[in-house]
Parts: sequence; C-alpha cells; structure tokens
Amino acid sequence: MILRHTFSPLDNTRLSHLCGALDEHLRAIEAVLPVAITRRQGAFKIDGSKRDAERTLALLESLYERAKKPIHAETLQLALDDLRRGPAKAAAATAPGEDGEIVLHTRRADLTGRTPNQVQYLRQILSHDITFGIGPAGTGKTFLAVACAVDALERSGVQRIVLTRPAVEAGERLGFLPGDLTQKVDPYLRPLYDALYDLMGFDRVTKAFEKGLLEVAPLAFMRGRTLNHSFVILDEAQNTTPEQMKMFLTRIGFGSKAVVNGDVSQIDLPRGMPSGLVDAAEVLKRVKGIAMTRFTSGDVVRHPLVARIVEAYEARQKDPT
Repeated sequence: MILRHTFSPLDNTRLSHLCGALDEHLRAIEAVLPVAITRRQGAFKIDGSKRDAERTLALLESLYERAKKPIHAETLQLALDDLRRGPAKAAAATAPGEDGEIVLHTRRADLTGRTPNQVQYLRQILSHDITFGIGPAGTGKTFLAVACAVDALERSGVQRIVLTRPAVEAGERLGFLPGDLTQKVDPYLRPLYDALYDLMGFDRVTKAFEKGLLEVAPLAFMRGRTLNHSFVILDEAQNTTPEQMKMFLTRIGFGSKAVVNGDVSQIDLPRGMPSGLVDAAEVLKRVKGIAMTRFTSGDVVRHPLVARIVEAYEARQKDPT
C-alpha cells in the first residue's frame, strides 16, 4: 500500500525539524518500521503494508505537531519505541491507574513511566520501603530510581540521597587504579553520577554534595551504618554476594526507602560465587513490605537495537541450539 500526504499549511521550519539533517529522522523511522519514505518538499509518500503505512503517517503527523523546535534523536527513539510496542501497550504505559498517573518532578521535563512495568515500578517505590527492580539493560531501572530519589529530596520527603554499587570489574582486570580513594572508586559509580547530572544539573549536584544532601559510595562503605531519612539506591546488585546484600538491606533506618536494581544476566562475580540479587529475590519474595518488579526486553527505552540485542540473548538462553 502507498500512502501520500502533504502537510498543510506547510511550515518549512517544522518540516526541517521533522525530517532532520539529510532526512536522518526519516531513515531512523525506516530502520524500525518496514516502510520506505520518500518526499518532495512537503509531500510524503509512504510505501509499506496498510498497517505500517498508517502507523508511520500517524507518527509523522504527531512529530510535525511538536516540531516547533528541533526533534532530538532521543525523542524520536522514544516515540518509535512506543510505536514498536503497539498502541495497546503504549496506551497502557501512560494511562493513569487507580491512584492517577505518577509524575516525577525534576530539572528535566516531568517524568512518567513509559511502559506498564515502569509504571508499576514507580508505584511500588512510592508505596514500599524496599523495592527490587530486576531486568535487562536499558529498562530505566537506575534512572527512574534516581528520579524518584531526586523528587523525594525536592519535596523534603527525605533528607539525603545515598547511591551505592559494588566495585566489581565487568569481566576485565583493571589493575591498581591511580589516585586517591575517590578517584579509585569513581569509575565504578559513573553511571550514578550521569543520572544525577541529567536530572539535577551539574551545579546543583555539586552544591548538594557540599551540603551532604548527596552521597555516592562503594557498597563496602555501607557496613556498620544506619541510614535514617534517606533514599538509598543499590545499583548493579547482581554483583553483590548474599552476605553483602543482607548487610545492605539491614542498613535501612527510620523514614528511609531503598531501591535495589540489577540484571541477573550480567553477573560479573567469580565463577561459582552466588549472586546476592538472585538469592534475595528468592528469600524475600514473600516478605511483606518488599516489592519486586521484573522488566523484560519490551521495557527497553534505549535505541531500538538494544531491545533486539536483549531479545536475541534471551532467545539463546531459552534454546542454546
């Protein structure tokens, strides 16, 4: 089927933002949907099955409406990801639940869950003192947890944010790192810093560290502490041992929330050593007050190729042949 459409009234600025430099946005759409898009000025021709052509036209019209400003690659990829999941799942991702839609207020535009599992994850964080997020890379586990923490700090729901992760090498031997203690552990904690900078901005993060409102530390530094009125996030939890996981979970004090994130398909512990995240998911599954969200490749909100990569590895695990 071939669909033809001409935007009217034609706005050359919007048209330029819609198509991107050298029509890169159109090529990105073709990489996700089985269609061919050609255009001459504001006239578009979409060649594909009826369903795919109609979905592509709806996407182009939606993007044209928001194209007063340049459309960033991230915005386009998220729109394509919603389209890939299908209208039913996309609607479920943004539809308010019984308690209404959850909106996190940060320096960026207000954030909400984009998939049903992300919405469930946010609700569980708000309603439980300890929440586990288990699933593949790119599903928003860490970013949404940090966003919840920033939102809680902004509303004075907690007095500080504590971010931690085990200092385990991801299949490499890094040797002895130079510098003082902070410089040695910073490479392991960089993803947490990146989320903070994205959500709060560099200047505010720096000031929050100076005031003691933010703390980023390796997991080993948690031993012996009691964390009251804090929002505590343990990232890369699949690389903890059962003893470390128990130690972390028993640090939680009054007025605190804890979020534990990890991907059990990317365990970097020495061969034969059990993962604290796998162990905790089994031991604590019936403990009242603890919630668990399991993400799948359908929740990946990075580049569409990330979801395909995750699906390919999952398929091989199910059928090694």
